Amino acid sequence: MASDLATKAKEAFIDDHFELAVDLYSQAIVIDSQNPELFSDRAQANIKLKNFTDAVADASKAMELDPSNPKAYLRKGTACFSLEEYQTAKTAFEVGSKLAQGDTRFTDWIKKCDKCIEIGEVPTQSSDATPTNAVAPSSTTNDVEEVMDISSEVITTPAKPKYRHEFYQKPEEVVVTIFAKGIPANSVSVNYGEQILSVTIDVPGEDPYTFQPRLFGKIVPAKCRYDVLSTKVEIRLAKAESIHWTSLEFVNNSLVVRQSNVSTAIQRPSYPSSKPTKDWDKLEAQVKREEKDEKLDGDAALNKFFRDIYKDADDDTRRAMRKSFVESSGTVLSTNWKEVGSKVVEGTPPDGMEMKKWEY
Repeated sequence: MASDLATKAKEAFIDDHFELAVDLYSQAIVIDSQNPELFSDRAQANIKLKNFTDAVADASKAMELDPSNPKAYLRKGTACFSLEEYQTAKTAFEVGSKLAQGDTRFTDWIKKCDKCIEIGEVPTQSSDATPTNAVAPSSTTNDVEEVMDISSEVITTPAKPKYRHEFYQKPEEVVVTIFAKGIPANSVSVNYGEQILSVTIDVPGEDPYTFQPRLFGKIVPAKCRYDVLSTKVEIRLAKAESIHWTSLEFVNNSLVVRQSNVSTAIQRPSYPSSKPTKDWDKLEAQVKREEKDEKLDGDAALNKFFRDIYKDADDDTRRAMRKSFVESSGTVLSTNWKEVGSKVVEGTPPDGMEMKKWEY
């Protein structure tokens, strides 16, 4: 029975046999997968083992099964705090404090989160210390020793090899693909933190698959989404910063490469030479400027005037100029399409000259 396994797990937890407790809770969950207390208590054991990503996943599942369980929010907040996800932790503590009014553990942790968010540091404190004003737990044996481990050391559990996954990225998002074929959408659960992704695929009759990496960079949970397709689960993570992720999972001392705003315009090829290098872009701009400022006289100035008119004209004006110039043998240049569009433009020779039609 699941209750018998849960009782043994609690006894193992009290005796500091945390790995055994996790194993017993896992066996109980196989029998009773809809019991939020089992997930919440396993989260507590995982916190003791510093398996914080597993603890977040268990606490999130407990919250999903019973949104009114304050203990689940406390466990999630504690695990997220240990992962330095202070904003996510604060959100969990705030919800928990509304469900368990008067429990000062939540308000104390909210203050700690605010301090860390403000200064961006982890407070130096004993790993098993509890808030000084904490109210003694009352109902569950597990609550006798509430874990408040805020160590910065993180041990992540590798993903089970049941499904293959890969990722690619764009400047604004990271796309994670889990190749799981024919999975019902209601069997997939995805949760996001500031720098954590938790994916659970629980198909009835099969062993559940979990993928819970601590991510390389921070994300914006509200902008993240996922789609369950016929051959895969596609998860889109919105980046909080435009940095290049060298891997999907967080690695200590990893090199962060920020996206450059420099233009990616194609550069002219350069070749080795002993002569001084010329700035061809500068020379081109100078020639254009000289052409624009050039002072012309006579026919050259008139031709330039007409060219400028044609260059800046609309389609009807250009058609009028072409038609009148061609039909008049170069003696008339009109810009009024309404005037020349419906008739043949007759030539008008200069004074003292006459028009002559050539026979071909």
